[in-house]
Amino acid sequence: MSQHPSTSLNLSQPLSTSLNPSPPQPSAGKFNPSTPSTPKISIITVSFNSASTIADTLKAVFNQTYKRIEHIIVDGGSTDQTINIVEGFPHVAKCISEKDEGIYFAMNKGIAMASGDIIGILNADDLYADDEVIAKVTAVFEDPAVDATYADLVFVDRDDVSKVVRTWKSGIFTRSSMYNGWMPPHPTFFVRRAIYEKYGLFNTALRSAADYELMLRFLLKHEINLSYLPETIIKMRQGGKSTASISNRINANMEDRKAWKMNGLKPHFFTLILKPLRKIKQFISHG
Repeated sequence: MSQHPSTSLNLSQPLSTSLNPSPPQPSAGKFNPSTPSTPKISIITVSFNSASTIADTLKAVFNQTYKRIEHIIVDGGSTDQTINIVEGFPHVAKCISEKDEGIYFAMNKGIAMASGDIIGILNADDLYADDEVIAKVTAVFEDPAVDATYADLVFVDRDDVSKVVRTWKSGIFTRSSMYNGWMPPHPTFFVRRAIYEKYGLFNTALRSAADYELMLRFLLKHEINLSYLPETIIKMRQGGKSTASISNRINANMEDRKAWKMNGLKPHFFTLILKPLRKIKQFISHG
């Protein structure tokens, strides 16, 4: 396995480290960049010892019919075969492999490295539902008024991604819905890079609720223009840290409260009670 030196990040000057400075070209017809007039989509994948799943994620991006994609891998210094697997996918535009301070810190590094007009995050154990996902997402952003979009998601069995175990139907966003415990599924959330530049990145002071805080900041505090794509676009492997135990759920609830307070927002007394309870519907809608 080749060695890749650790690289520090200057958030004021996005930095990338390519694992393949002159990668081999994929087979004819598989990866042909579209014309410059079409928006570039940056997809950030955060990984750490993800050798068992990351190939599925890489294939899901590589197989997209929309080809003006910048796939960025932010790895936390994996000691398994993760980086070797990444090196086998020549579509990967940028990769950095070094120890970091957690998933949201890594996401921030990826956003700082991104040069795309639109940014999405696809974790190393998730994949797109089909090969047209990025084409569908890009079509939403043809409306210049749209700042961000989100869609539906299914949770799948870790070993058999064809087996759906939960279905997350997002529904249309309203300000009142967030006060009723709603949030869009973060893996389906695509945002114009200009919004991150204007309103900031993930707050790494939070360990489990940084994605929730960012959405509260974008959607409620700054009222960005959000569009709903009513289709399933993400397959997410089952299993999440915030819901793994009762103690983790309590800690997640405390962080959710901090997320509101950080933005000078006040939830209803029932808001954060309803937030985890809304997940019950995901099992019912699946059934």
